[in-house]
Amino acid sequence: MTRRDLLAGAAAAGILPALGAIPKPTMKAHSSFVDLLRAPDLVRAFSNEAEIRLQRNGELKWTGDGVEIEIKPTRGGTLLYLSSGGNVSRLQFRWKGDLSVATRFLGDHWERSYGDLGWRSLEPNRVMPWYFLAEDEAGTHAYGVKTGCKSLCFWACDDEGISLWSDVRNGGNPVQLGSRQLLVAEVLCRRGEEGESSFATQRAFCKMMCPKPRLADHTPYGTNDWDYAYGDSSAELILGVSKLISELSPNQSNRPYSVIDEGWAMGPYKGKFGYGPWVGNPKFGDMGEVAAKLKAEKIRPGIWFRPLTPLDGTGDEYRLARSKSYLDPTHPFTQEHVATHFKRFVDWGFEMIKHDFTTFDICGKWGFQMGPNMTNDGWNFHDKTKTTAEVILDLYQHIRDASGNALLIGCNTIGHLAAGSHELQRTGDDTSGRSWDRTRRMGVNTLAFRAAQHNTFFAADPDIVAVTQSLPWNLVEGFLKLVAESGTALFTSIEPSVIEPKHRTALSYALDVASKPQPLGEPLDWKRSNSPKEWKLRDKVVTFDWFDEGGAWPYAD
Repeated sequence: MTRRDLLAGAAAAGILPALGAIPKPTMKAHSSFVDLLRAPDLVRAFSNEAEIRLQRNGELKWTGDGVEIEIKPTRGGTLLYLSSGGNVSRLQFRWKGDLSVATRFLGDHWERSYGDLGWRSLEPNRVMPWYFLAEDEAGTHAYGVKTGCKSLCFWACDDEGISLWSDVRNGGNPVQLGSRQLLVAEVLCRRGEEGESSFATQRAFCKMMCPKPRLADHTPYGTNDWDYAYGDSSAELILGVSKLISELSPNQSNRPYSVIDEGWAMGPYKGKFGYGPWVGNPKFGDMGEVAAKLKAEKIRPGIWFRPLTPLDGTGDEYRLARSKSYLDPTHPFTQEHVATHFKRFVDWGFEMIKHDFTTFDICGKWGFQMGPNMTNDGWNFHDKTKTTAEVILDLYQHIRDASGNALLIGCNTIGHLAAGSHELQRTGDDTSGRSWDRTRRMGVNTLAFRAAQHNTFFAADPDIVAVTQSLPWNLVEGFLKLVAESGTALFTSIEPSVIEPKHRTALSYALDVASKPQPLGEPLDWKRSNSPKEWKLRDKVVTFDWFDEGGAWPYAD
């Protein structure tokens, strides 16, 4: 008689439950959560050339060679402070912990994303700017720094712990703090709750990181000409498309915006894109009159601007040491230049201002090129006493102060530093009116992996939904529906000659939905794909098809 026969007989006699009912032992899920609300286990400091040796001085201080780092754990977060005689470029804070059971990780990006966000396996050298999520069988755990921090921060983790790296350079050289103590960052963490989705964890943590977002008192939406005009625009073209958008937007209590993108100023008219003078060129004329005409069509006017390119004749002393092609944002001349232009746009009657390129102009790199270094070593700003993060925060505040009640939308700006001063943020690189694959790669990706920042940091703009002759309508229509029903900011770009009744119907529906607050769309298959096709939208599960018969395009676009 086998062991199984004996057990079966015992069950029949009532001594044991039936075989199929024998309870299985329960195993408590092992959590990888590392509590960061305590002093780090290791603190290191580095100049541009070498490590600065520190000694632990009590429980909460590390000192050495004129450097002092102080840790102040609180109930809400861990405060990291730096005092320095002037030789510190980077800091490392490390907390030990067992992450060996964590299976997937989601990081953020320095500025816009580039179609490259997604859940990935453990990569010890992976740079995860600002915050990250770690999933294990017990839940999804979150780690990050509060928005508006005074250093450029990224995370790295391995099986044995978590490291926060903080760039405290001024440009590419050590910051000169003098007697000032710098609050490097406030570290936050959140243990995942049982039964909570990773998306809910991410959104809850975004709220923790940004306790005071600056949000509009209405839902911003509308049109932007870039993805059909690409700078070859005119007042007549803008007014024509804006009138169409006005006709297709039924919500009379919340009217759409029309953002006039690059092409209106004198620079592009002379073949110099990205540069002024910032007055209407002959194809536009008086920009105040253009704004008034848009308002007459029940459209809110918006305008594009690149703040850090110099005007002809601007002296080298006002330009950036890294590159004379750009203005130094710490120089009083630049601060006045920036403020003057934003005030002028408001005086012209523009109610939304989109500013662009400041991260590239300051750092000399796009987000996908930065890795652990947002800019190269070896240069300083005019004001050497502030970190690069502080310089950027100051620039954003100058822009905010000069813009009055106009809404600000940042493009190529740093969301973690713009949160609290900007109402909207372009969260991904450009979509396209010429390449559907680029639209899918950039737009769907940033919407999925940064949707949690919507109305927690600012209103998230996944970029333009373009209706042009170059793009397949059957695929564009899905993206239009996704953005509109996701609750994020919808901006369309419409080539007038292609509009048919089917486009008008879909656009009118999308603009109406986008004009009202909606439940935040949730990607459902985002751990399997970085272009999720399954979404929860307005309490319904919707499946999209993002590919034509040829599939994805593997070449650059």
